[in-house]
Order: sequence, then structure tokens, then C-alpha cells
Amino acid sequence: MIGGGRIGEALVAGLLESGRASKDLVVVEPVPARADVLAQRFGSRVTDSVSDAVVGADLIVVAVKPHDMDGVLTELGKAELGDDRDQVLVSLAAGIPTGRFEAKLPAGFPVVRVMPNTPMLVGQGMSAIAPGRYARPEHLRMVTEMLESVGKVVTVAEAQMDAVTAVSGSGPAYFFLIVEAMIDAGIGLGLTRDVASQLVVQTMLGAAALLDESGQSAAELRAAVTSPAGTTAAAVRELERGAVRAVFHDALHAAKDRSAEMGVTSD
Repeated sequence: MIGGGRIGEALVAGLLESGRASKDLVVVEPVPARADVLAQRFGSRVTDSVSDAVVGADLIVVAVKPHDMDGVLTELGKAELGDDRDQVLVSLAAGIPTGRFEAKLPAGFPVVRVMPNTPMLVGQGMSAIAPGRYARPEHLRMVTEMLESVGKVVTVAEAQMDAVTAVSGSGPAYFFLIVEAMIDAGIGLGLTRDVASQLVVQTMLGAAALLDESGQSAAELRAAVTSPAGTTAAAVRELERGAVRAVFHDALHAAKDRSAEMGVTSD
């Protein structure tokens, strides 16, 4: 695991708790204080050396910010990577195409690109994976099993990863913004912040569970709550008047375009 930030830590925790990784798992973290925290929590080996950590690793997971990727790629270029192609590099960095890794690694090295999201911190992540040119079905199975320790996984073509980034990678931020707005509106209606927060958070949690478990679409469930000329109908009418669908359409397109720009500028 190259990168001991929140996403890297969440994935390590999920792997160990699910039994899908042993204490042989190695974390690369250059910040001493952070390295100490990870070593104490997981009992795994923590090092600041990429080339040391990747020797003999089945999966090499890169969980760093895009602007830190050049340094990681330089270190990977110095590492003694296996020639039998049993090793797989897994990138969790937003916007960086698999081709950038393939150009720096030994010829034919398998790469799988992942777009995770932050709910993996509580084991409820949504990850999309896309194979590089040399990744085989068995590599995708390995990566899928790893990511299932912290949530659900879908496989897409790499050309769809910018759209995935816009929908689920950035998606939690849209949700949190809506929660903020509803809590503030509740306070404006005279509720305390604590009560408004409890009402909104549990409502969102319950609505998501209902959508996931009922087998009904979001449109069907919304219609079931919206009685003719009722309170919900009045609220939905205002949301539609504010062009909520068009705003989300524009927002997701903006996120997709920015993800595509990051991929171009990083090459």
C-alpha cells in the first residue's frame, strides 16, 4: 500500500478485518508520525521506501494524491518488479490513465485503475475498476476481492472513468452539501441544530436503505411519498422550479470535464 492517508488506511483496515490480507501487508508512508500511527493500529510493517515495499508483492496499490504521483512513479521505476507479470499495480489516483503507469513500468506490466469514494472509510464504499492494456480477468478478480472488503465494486471501460469520477467519486460531496442545506433550512424553521441534524441524517440513511433494499426505483419511491397537493408535492414543486435536475446535470458534467483535464495535464 503506497500511501497511508485516509483512503489507504481504510483499505488496509478493510483487508485485515475481512481476512483478505495478512500481517505481511506493507504500507509505504514517508511521514514518521503517521507511519507510527499506522504501525500501532495494524501491526503491519510500515516503511518509507517504495522499492523495498514492492518486492514480492502480489498487489501494489498506489493510494496517493495525483500531484504526488511523479515521485511514486520515479521510485517504481527503480524497483525490482517481477518479470512474470504476476504482480499487478492498482492505482486509486483520480484522473491518471493507466497508460501513464504502463509507460513507466516494465513492458506488459498489468495495471488496474480504480475510482473509489470516501464511504469506504465506513465499509460502504463504491469503487469502479478499469483494466489497462495488459490486465487479465484474473487480475480484475484480485482487485475486486480486495475492494469488496470496503464496499461494492463495478467494472467499467477506462473511457468511462471520468463519468464515474463525476457520479460516485465526487458524489459524497454532493450528498453532504444537500445535508448541510437541509439542516440549515431546518434551523430556519425553528429547530435546534442538534435536532435538525438528527432528523436529516437519519432520514437520508433510512431513505438510502429503502432504495437499496426495496427493489423500487428512486422515481417510484418519490412518487409514493408525494401525495397530491400535499406537503411533499409543494416542496418538490419548488425544487423543480429551481431547476434542480439541470443543476445536477451541469455539476456532473463539470466534474467529468475536470477529471478529463487532469488526465491530459498529467501525461
